[in-house]
Amino acid sequence: MRRKRMLGGLAAGLAAVLALAACGSDGGSSGSAASTTGTGAKLTPVKLQLQWFTQAQFAGYIAAKEKGFYRDAGLDVSLLEGGTDIVPQTVLAQGQADFAVAWVPKALASREQGAQITDIAQIFQRSGTRQVSFADAGIGGPADLKGKKVGNWGFGNEYELFAGMTKAGLDPGRDVTLVQQQFDMNALLSGDIDAAQAMSYNEYAQVLEAKNPKTGELYKPSDFTVVDWNDVGTAMLQDAVWASTDKLQKDPAYQQTATNFLTGSLRGWIYCRDHAQECRDLVVAAGSKLGASHQLWQTNEVNKLVWPSPGGIGMVDKAAWDRTVQIARATKNADGQTVLTKAPEGLAYTNQYVQQALASLRADGVDVTGSSFKPLTVTLNPGGG
Repeated sequence: MRRKRMLGGLAAGLAAVLALAACGSDGGSSGSAASTTGTGAKLTPVKLQLQWFTQAQFAGYIAAKEKGFYRDAGLDVSLLEGGTDIVPQTVLAQGQADFAVAWVPKALASREQGAQITDIAQIFQRSGTRQVSFADAGIGGPADLKGKKVGNWGFGNEYELFAGMTKAGLDPGRDVTLVQQQFDMNALLSGDIDAAQAMSYNEYAQVLEAKNPKTGELYKPSDFTVVDWNDVGTAMLQDAVWASTDKLQKDPAYQQTATNFLTGSLRGWIYCRDHAQECRDLVVAAGSKLGASHQLWQTNEVNKLVWPSPGGIGMVDKAAWDRTVQIARATKNADGQTVLTKAPEGLAYTNQYVQQALASLRADGVDVTGSSFKPLTVTLNPGGG
């Protein structure tokens, strides 16, 4: 935390103490004292709970912090790392964070159970979930999974897969052998399963960073077939920024903080669209446990999920939202359960704050749609190094 150094003896010191005490209730803050800019202006402290460990899935937020975009928006943002035992929307609902990044169906399930949270920005416009198999397995689509050993992570990550199989006329509980998969690709590479769940920006890269024992070289994309749920039509919305519903409805200071936070965050994502390699470096410096080539792949693949954003980055597309809700209500998992039992009630999402952020960015001449975005060609190294 940075504070403007006070000089001038006891009176100035007392003034500094009073100033710090007064800022503890800033809208959207977590109770810590506000820091200051170089000119002495107070910054509102904000905590963002990430969904997973530090990686380029969150490059835009990392860039916004490291490049000063949050500071320019009047915020002092702390990024809270996620993990296997952290549910970001719960952290938010319990007041331990001001905003959170979470997949839409999982967050909606928490809302149905009582969490008062609202989607205020849909950062990922497309799903990154894939089902990967070796090319010689003959799995070109969900119908080809019949009779196969199919890996999935569970924990709410499996519904696109189950919806895809159901759409293809398969009964996920009878027509395939479901296997609980770890968050890696080892079971596929060892032949224990025929198809593995993977994120385009993470686990899919892991198979391309592994050596093919037949050739001694790294595997190539042609060695695999990939089922993309966006193509199948069962994709669900994923990474979104969630806020406290109660504060959005009652706290004008928090409302302004939400707009300011989105303004800084969107600038970060736009920066990573145009400076992918630098954002890779920022992610690695922030403590990513995966290597530089893996993080460049991830930055590039995440950009593909964000860009282009025809309505402006962060806008919730109603058609995509309705599809996600329909799948969440209709698709059953192996236990016969659906994500949602009814349509979301109350303020499940709003475009109000992202529209305000976009208006500010457009006024500054910033490209918020990325219509001319072109991804990089990335070369992976063994193990992602």
